Amino acid sequence: MLMRDVLNSDVVCCEGTTTAAEAANLMRERHVGDIVVLAQGPDARTPIGLITDRDLVVEVMAKGVDPCGVQVSRFMRTPVVIAHENEEAELVIERMRLNGVRRIPVVDQNGLVGIVTMNDLLCALNADMSNMLGVLQQSKRNEQHRRR
Repeated sequence: MLMRDVLNSDVVCCEGTTTAAEAANLMRERHVGDIVVLAQGPDARTPIGLITDRDLVVEVMAKGVDPCGVQVSRFMRTPVVIAHENEEAELVIERMRLNGVRRIPVVDQNGLVGIVTMNDLLCALNADMSNMLGVLQQSKRNEQHRRR
């Protein structure tokens, strides 16, 4: 399974100059738990960081930092761990495990094309396993039918 077959192309993005309050509002409006931070200028589709709702809570709220006065560049996760759209899921899952991340931006030669979460991968793998189980069940029925 390739990343391009699993990714969610509706990625919420911001720039490093976005404030924590703006990021929180963006997450609320778009009903997401993560935002990909993109480079500014000519490389505007290049992911340079990632922030999650947990980052906002742990790094801003819990520390009593004014969310209107701190930019996401101060607490975003860098370097950002990325996947390429033509990579196999098993390689990306291993990269996620090694880096301890549950969300990973997906890029092509032009930059960001989507994001993949552990939930996306689990759903896709579950569908594959269900299909494999269906093959086993159907082959058993076929054999029983032939042997009558």
